[in-house]
Amino acid sequence: MNAVPSAPDPIARRAPAPPLAVLLELTHRCPLACPYCSNPLRLVGQREELATADWLRVLDQAAELGALQVHFSGGEPTLRRDLPELVARARALGLYANLITSGIGLDRTRLQALQQAGLDHLQLSLQDSEAAGADRIAGYDGAHRRKLALAQWCRELDLPLTLNAVIHRHNAGRVAAMIELALELGAGRLEVAHTQYYGWGLKNRAALMPTREQLQAATAAVEAARERLRGRLTIDYVTPDYYARRPKACMGGWAQRFVNISPEGKVLPCHAAETIDGLRFESVRERSLGEIWRESEAFARFRGSDWMPEPCRGCEHRERDWGGCRCQALALSGRADTLDPVCERSPDHARVRALAERESQAPAPDFVYRRPSRPVAAVDDDADGDAPA
Repeated sequence: MNAVPSAPDPIARRAPAPPLAVLLELTHRCPLACPYCSNPLRLVGQREELATADWLRVLDQAAELGALQVHFSGGEPTLRRDLPELVARARALGLYANLITSGIGLDRTRLQALQQAGLDHLQLSLQDSEAAGADRIAGYDGAHRRKLALAQWCRELDLPLTLNAVIHRHNAGRVAAMIELALELGAGRLEVAHTQYYGWGLKNRAALMPTREQLQAATAAVEAARERLRGRLTIDYVTPDYYARRPKACMGGWAQRFVNISPEGKVLPCHAAETIDGLRFESVRERSLGEIWRESEAFARFRGSDWMPEPCRGCEHRERDWGGCRCQALALSGRADTLDPVCERSPDHARVRALAERESQAPAPDFVYRRPSRPVAAVDDDADGDAPA
């Protein structure tokens, strides 16, 4: 990995606007073993997690900073028994509270308690439209059945629901069926997102990469459903980067709209940022969230467009895609400070497209599942959030 030089002084001195949202990764523990998991290869253990008091302080600082939304994520955030207390603090601070969950570990009583604490919205992962395929991806028998039950409880409790469907070569042919399932379950929004290759997902890229034909069929299914279901179901669509001509504005631009806090308290521009060697990410154990957001050299390094090399610096898209993804640039080109190779102007673009074609056409290898070092129960008896660090 390349060492990254310090940010130029003009960037470091520029006062950034507050983040729109704060993503709290409460834990890396998870009962599922999804082969596309984008969490880091080294997971934070329970004893390293922030305690309840730490997370409450982070919520206070997020509100003071000017954030509007808080997303409780993981791993599986419902393994933290202090989740209702954290949701209640978010509500008291006026933060929009969203739970991102696998659905494993929630029953109707716990869901209702979270809603009463102030939960505004729930995002539920969906691996497939069929139980066999979904449970195979999740590495957990009965996962699909439990997700369907949770969606039904959301409907009964009138809790707004988004379904997140991760697409790859094993389920791309059932995008239309997943859209119909979202309608049946009463979701207001569906995110159809092709796998992004970070963390464990990068390990399984050859097993997950869809063919160009699968991509075209999935895109056609989404476009047709958007037209047909306008006003009934909002469908967001995230295409696979490796087939793209232009990069995405990863996280809305490095350290511009979102901030991510890891289970151990590190403050990151995105969940994969620690793959970039040479950047030091500070912790909320040491400094306040606001100080890190405004003053951290790591956050300033790729914020805005002054850091960009040519042709990014002179590109008319530079303040729309913000140069694409720094972690993906590193993974595919060996440099974090160069063009995202999915951009057609990158010298590495043709190689990336060829890689996608080659991997998608080859027989899919077996999944390498992300299994924890010890089994994780649906609700861990020790998951009170107050384990010693």
